[in-house]
Amino acid sequence: MLESLILVLALCIDTFVAGIAYGTDRIKIPLSSNIVITTVCSLFLALSLSLGSLLKEFMSPSFASILSFALLFSLGVLRLFESFFKSYIQNFSSIGAPLTFKLFDFKFVLEIYANETKADYDKSKTLTIKESVYLAVALSIDSIAVGFGSSLVSFNFFQILLLSFTIGILALFLGVNIGKKFIEKVNINLSWLSGAMLVCLAIIRLI
Repeated sequence: MLESLILVLALCIDTFVAGIAYGTDRIKIPLSSNIVITTVCSLFLALSLSLGSLLKEFMSPSFASILSFALLFSLGVLRLFESFFKSYIQNFSSIGAPLTFKLFDFKFVLEIYANETKADYDKSKTLTIKESVYLAVALSIDSIAVGFGSSLVSFNFFQILLLSFTIGILALFLGVNIGKKFIEKVNINLSWLSGAMLVCLAIIRLI
């Protein structure tokens, strides 16, 4: 239970921070959009957990444990310095066209990864269902690697998904409402906390 909670909390920190950003910008996230965001994020996590669980069958337990540690630890370290990557993407995007790439005909907007509020393309101050999907994909980038790494050792599939969905909805809701309390726009970066939690999880998995 503890490992599942640490895993989900590490992933939901970005959702919480995104909610604060939307709140300070006075951008509304309807319950329907909140559910879509959390559902998409949970689906990405479920996919990565399933893939890792499948590939684990072809690995020795010791190798799977070491690989799980390496993936979680590496991603944790990267998250500690994530603010630098986001600053680079923001600077790159400000001098030209939006920084995007396509995979299987789906357009991923890296700008949203760097600045979550840019998902509100039409500037309507309300996040639509379509815009919420873009935000969800941007928030799910890390969960793919984290879910895969976590599934290489024993885990409770349904427990993680239930926690992901529940905490995800609460994190976004609380983030938006906390953000509304700020008079001026604030730039909060808690990626270091998520990184520290992933490093701790990696060490726990290795012990």
